[in-house]
Amino acid sequence: MNVLAGPFGAPDTRPEGYPPAVIVDNGERSADGRARRLRSALCWAAVVPAVGWAALRLPGLERGPLVQLLAFTPYVAAGSLVPLLLALALRRRGPAVVAAVTATALVAVVAPRALPYAPPAVTGPTVRLLTANLLAGAADARTLVDLVRRHRVDVLTVQEFTPQAGAELDRLGLDRLLPHRHLDPRQGTPGSGLYARFPVGDGGVRRNRGGWGFDQAYGTVTVPGAPPVRVESVHPAAPYAVDQVGHWRTDLAAQPPATPDGPLRILAGDFNATLDHAPLRALLGTGYTDAADAAGAGLAGTWGPYDGDPIPPVTIDHVLVDRRIAVRGVRVHPLPGSDHRGVLAELRLPAA
Repeated sequence: MNVLAGPFGAPDTRPEGYPPAVIVDNGERSADGRARRLRSALCWAAVVPAVGWAALRLPGLERGPLVQLLAFTPYVAAGSLVPLLLALALRRRGPAVVAAVTATALVAVVAPRALPYAPPAVTGPTVRLLTANLLAGAADARTLVDLVRRHRVDVLTVQEFTPQAGAELDRLGLDRLLPHRHLDPRQGTPGSGLYARFPVGDGGVRRNRGGWGFDQAYGTVTVPGAPPVRVESVHPAAPYAVDQVGHWRTDLAAQPPATPDGPLRILAGDFNATLDHAPLRALLGTGYTDAADAAGAGLAGTWGPYDGDPIPPVTIDHVLVDRRIAVRGVRVHPLPGSDHRGVLAELRLPAA
């Protein structure tokens, strides 16, 4: 047995041939601890924003400028996987668990929009409905009329509809394609219109109370072989500034609810809201289905970029249909001259 100096000056009494003692320096242990703490701090810093987002989105607590931000929830849901992968790579168990729960919650509310679900079994006629925001009449009228002609559109709703836009559409043949209408053309952005291949009765205009005072033309469309359908061109106030958020909520709350035991209703237009906004989800809860969501096209962007700003597209144009109406498909079409894209929904109505 060797008697040598061991760690910290203690005698080394181990048998001959035994590996020498490993000396761990206090400074080395301290550096190791600092590295672990740094990795943990990095993971928590990456996880916290997604946790905050989920805490706003899931219970519908968006307020003030957060209303605009919440429109980008699908992008955040995809990005929430990054903190999870980071925590797993750095072997930080606590942040990994929180990141996994957060990512699961966000993906769970967004991913179903890309998956179609079974429509109700109905045997009535098929109706093709197109909605388009014309950006104060600046949208290319020829493109819009071509869409109506090529896709055999039966019902068209327009927002930001001006007298000049109406005249140009008819000059290009819309009056022959969709001869029945109830229109409220106005200069600037407030106007709206409803066109149809079939008779339109009981027409009227709903005036929103928001800052811009957008109008909503509506009427009852009589499709042969189906019950009458009340169709409205929707355009509530935009939450473009904090002082407009109250108008936005008021206008969305004033939208006509579905009538599950009454007449069929369709709301189509620029809702200035996505499925991640609580007021729109509340409206859906009255008995509507979002057509794009039902068709698995709920993540197709319909607005943006605006004025050339590098804003990723968000889905604020919708076709909401009575749950008794089957959705057969939804497509989004570019509309030159407008910052919005047209939304075309193929619907099947109940039989009369």
